[in-house]
Amino acid sequence: MTYEYENLYKERGFATVCGVDEAGRGPLAGPVFAAAVILPDGLEDIGLNDSKKLTEKKRNALFDVIKEKAIAWSVASADEKEIDSLNILNATFLAMKRAVDGLPVRPDLALIDGNRRPGTGIAEEAIVKGDAKSVSIAAASVLAKVSRDRYMLELDKKYPEYQFAKHKGYPTALHYEMIKKYGISPVHRLSFLKTLDKH
Repeated sequence: MTYEYENLYKERGFATVCGVDEAGRGPLAGPVFAAAVILPDGLEDIGLNDSKKLTEKKRNALFDVIKEKAIAWSVASADEKEIDSLNILNATFLAMKRAVDGLPVRPDLALIDGNRRPGTGIAEEAIVKGDAKSVSIAAASVLAKVSRDRYMLELDKKYPEYQFAKHKGYPTALHYEMIKKYGISPVHRLSFLKTLDKH
């Protein structure tokens, strides 16, 4: 994991570069989260990688390290009602924009994980598989993932019958089973459950 992309754009005149990534596009319940992170130049290797390739324990440890070492960081979300009204792609873009807007330092450029630019109001560069290529995006992916997982643990306390702590809202067999048994909760994404009878 290197600063290759960050350095490339700094050489092109973008002094402050942030990485942006999301977590939770696929689940049937809960918000989609996004994070934006500005890292200092030459940060030593803290073991960053795409958050999906890290263990939960490692992600939780990195969560605190990233917040401590980053020049600036921000986590934001778009809730299930916004997902239903906007669709998941636009809700994800909204969460990303909120994350960038929430940074205490205004970046000159956002490196976005994926192949689409969300429209954050600053210069953007979309990088496919960016969470495995850019250290800033990797840091954002960890903050977004850990923040969402912790939020789902809170929802688990509020709606224990759905067992959100086990599946984090993702479309697992257990999750579908709980929905069939208890019905749809206020935190489910209705637009994701239109095909419920097929499961």
